[in-house]
Amino acid sequence: MTNDPTNAIRYLAARLASAREVAILTGAGVSAESGIRTFRDAADEATRTMAGLWKDFDPAKLATPEAFDADPALVTRWYDLRRRGCLAAIPNAGHVALADIQRRVEAGGGRFTLLTQNVDRLHHRAGSAGVVELHGSIIQWRCTLTGQKLTPDAAEFRALPCPSPFDARGLLRPDVVWFGEMLPEAALDAAEAAIKSCDVFISVGTSAQVFPAAGFVRAASANGAFTAEVNREPTPISGLVDACLHGASGELLPRLLAAAWPSR
Repeated sequence: MTNDPTNAIRYLAARLASAREVAILTGAGVSAESGIRTFRDAADEATRTMAGLWKDFDPAKLATPEAFDADPALVTRWYDLRRRGCLAAIPNAGHVALADIQRRVEAGGGRFTLLTQNVDRLHHRAGSAGVVELHGSIIQWRCTLTGQKLTPDAAEFRALPCPSPFDARGLLRPDVVWFGEMLPEAALDAAEAAIKSCDVFISVGTSAQVFPAAGFVRAASANGAFTAEVNREPTPISGLVDACLHGASGELLPRLLAAAWPSR
């Protein structure tokens, strides 16, 4: 393994440029560079800006089906706050570089899969195609009864909780995976297929502590893939990957793109 930034970029770039199939997993660190806050950070911000409305609530405990059943108005308000924060954010240079890497790989006849734990859809807005959303999307909401989905406009929700336009007996809830819920089967199938067949797997901006995604690097390596990590700080997989890039993804991914395809 190499973790010298310059050497690691060259090492990974050479593998990336010649890869026939690339899979990349992104986590909260990528979105953090666009100002998307974690649960706790968002709660702290809400406390400052909304007269302490959230100071007595654990954000993680709001992200459950039980919390929604008990107080759908409260949970809806919390998620609407986060939704509008995501809509106000702008994709950063890391998002854009990943979209460009996808275009380069596919232009060369290769296959590319972007797996994300993020729910903000900044990858979509940056130009990435076919994004596999492991934890769903906060931008999209669904009916609790029919499962039908819609994308609300950017305005603050007026009705709390939100009645479903699909069935008057139902409510709208964010189309995210809450604690205690299963990840979307289609997303897991796509991840499994990419992990089995890729020859380069890169983990970007993840703590490598949330499963099942935390096990993806190990699985890809076991299947013979070249593995790499791009993250601000060391994680449990830092010593397992073939190349480690420690720093901001918004800085390192554009450099990786330029090193892999210098003349394009």
